[in-house]
Amino acid sequence: MKKSVVVLVVLITGVVVGSLVTLVTYPQLSGFLNLSGVPQTTELKSEEKKPLYWVAPMDANYRRDKPGKSPMGMDLVPVYEEDTGGSDVGPGAVKIMPHVVNNLGVRTAEAKRAEMESVIQTVGYVGYDEDQLVHIHPRVKGWIDKLYIKASGDPVKKGQPLYEIYSPELVNAQEELVLAMERGSPRLIRASELRLSALRVPRIEISNLKKTGKVKQNITFYSPQSGVVDNLDIREGFYVQPGTTVMSIGVLEQVWVEAEVFERQASLVKVGQPVTMTLNYVPGKEWHGSVDYIYPSIDQQTRTLRVRLRFDNEGGVLKPNMFAQVMIHAGGAEKTLIVPKEAVIRTGQSNRVVLALGDGRFKSVNVKVGRYDQQSAEILSGLAEGDVVVSSAQFLIDSESSKTSDFKRMSHEEKAEPPKSVWTEATINTVMAEQRQVNVNHTKIDEWDWPEMTMDFDVAEAVELSSLKEGMTLHVEISKTRDDQYEITAIHIPGNKDDKSLDDLNMDDMSLDDMTLE
Repeated sequence: MKKSVVVLVVLITGVVVGSLVTLVTYPQLSGFLNLSGVPQTTELKSEEKKPLYWVAPMDANYRRDKPGKSPMGMDLVPVYEEDTGGSDVGPGAVKIMPHVVNNLGVRTAEAKRAEMESVIQTVGYVGYDEDQLVHIHPRVKGWIDKLYIKASGDPVKKGQPLYEIYSPELVNAQEELVLAMERGSPRLIRASELRLSALRVPRIEISNLKKTGKVKQNITFYSPQSGVVDNLDIREGFYVQPGTTVMSIGVLEQVWVEAEVFERQASLVKVGQPVTMTLNYVPGKEWHGSVDYIYPSIDQQTRTLRVRLRFDNEGGVLKPNMFAQVMIHAGGAEKTLIVPKEAVIRTGQSNRVVLALGDGRFKSVNVKVGRYDQQSAEILSGLAEGDVVVSSAQFLIDSESSKTSDFKRMSHEEKAEPPKSVWTEATINTVMAEQRQVNVNHTKIDEWDWPEMTMDFDVAEAVELSSLKEGMTLHVEISKTRDDQYEITAIHIPGNKDDKSLDDLNMDDMSLDDMTLE
């Protein structure tokens, strides 16, 4: 019996002691082991940011106060209040949550220096190589009695007969040679031969005339080169005279292509640059040639520059007057700052890119764009080498950035314009009343990056010059004039009866031009 009582007392004592220990140590243990789950959850929820509104991915003007779908059926994107606790990146910066960046498919690229492969795309027309194009004209009056070539485009060989002509003038020239041979006068014979040659009588006809002594009524003319006939403007029985174009003979082993480039691209084209040409007539085939000649003038109507290109024509596939697509490879030798072409947001007033500033921060900046090629855009100003720009999904970010941006100050390299006037403390060394000038020692002026120094200043008419004495220490307003000079436009003498504290100033005492916002 006594043993049972002792056990019961021990158990009761243990329960009491354990309860007391738990009540004393629980707060410390819970803080150390992070067991207070409910209060922490509440604190985390309070720190979690709430979206300001939801916006359509493709239309920044479509806003809603809760999640939903855009008119195009896309999920609305939450927009959060900008975190101002980070680095100062100026107006226009926006912050996007990482999961939103991922959902939008934002891609970035680095601005770097590289050679631009400027490819000028244009069109042209195939034509004969005019260096080898021959026009056939008669040098006498007469009638075409026989025509050996029946249609334009017919191929001819060198020495092949083209036409026969009856001309009284050619008959008389032959008779003169016969009479000269009968008289045996070498001088007359030589003169008659030269006349027949000048009238383009073939050499074989002159030799036959000297052998036979018989005058021919019709003279046959032959092709001076191999090629194809073009511009056949005569038929048998036609009357011709000097100046009549009988036909032309062109060569197709090489062809010319005349293309036109815009005036803004004219400076990129150089003689000898490689050219690639394609034709709808032969899909999938490319011809490779070069720039042969650049014409010296710009067309006044189309504002384009004509460029002549030369191509080899194996098999005669290229036909005159064919329409061709041309790419002139005008690569530059100098390296320039480039970004992907799709990263540039082009508007009628300006060009912008979206800078990726890190930690989900983005900002639109104005840039000056130069040339474009197939993949890249040349940046003349507004970016520096190594800057990271957004190359995909930048339009939504740009629209958000534009709402708070001052695009006159958007370039991230541009600094705020210094003020026109500043106040500083100065000590007067000399007063030059006749010149309305003073020599002063002024303190450091941070707004203009001026150190402490001694200078001469003009004094404006509004300042009472007689109140300035040598050795006086006062506050002066220094202003920059239109001709980039500096003058004292106002003074403040400490202890003067007109001196006022900030509490005594009213709106009439304040100049909006002198006010700056910190």
